[in-house]
Amino acid sequence: MTNPAIQNDFSYYRRTLSRMRINNVPAEGENEVNNELANRMSLFYAEATPMLKTLSDATTKFVSENKNLPIENTTDCLSTMASVCRVMLETPEYRSRFTNEETVSFCLRVMVGVIILYDHVHPVGAFAKTSKIDMKGCIKVLKDQPPNSVEGLLNALRYTTKHLNDETTSKQIRSMLQ
Repeated sequence: MTNPAIQNDFSYYRRTLSRMRINNVPAEGENEVNNELANRMSLFYAEATPMLKTLSDATTKFVSENKNLPIENTTDCLSTMASVCRVMLETPEYRSRFTNEETVSFCLRVMVGVIILYDHVHPVGAFAKTSKIDMKGCIKVLKDQPPNSVEGLLNALRYTTKHLNDETTSKQIRSMLQ
């Protein structure tokens, strides 16, 4: 989401290769991407959050293919991870143990990532009152950070979740993400 130009850069690369082929200019063999791989890469980068989309699809596929495992096993794991990250970030005693600011950033990204995965896998999503994720607490933790460092994460919650605009989402949560 923070680097939308990559799709344009890749398109430029493909056009340049195409022109080189038309003009019979030999390409440097090892540096050229074949058409099939280039098409797959284009589809990958066309997503707003390509890696998160891939993880979401893989998690959803895992849940649907393993009917013998209760879905709660997966959603409980995801909600626990979100809760652990939230508590580590909002509790001054735990947060003071982080010696590197990159650790805070990592915890924020993990928290948002597992919320999005939970929202895609759970039938009613992460924003419903019955969700095991404290969404108000998680959003508050995000909003307590410097705005420029978390705007991309807030946008990920706004635009890549499945259930944010459902009727079961409270108006308070929706307004927190406006």
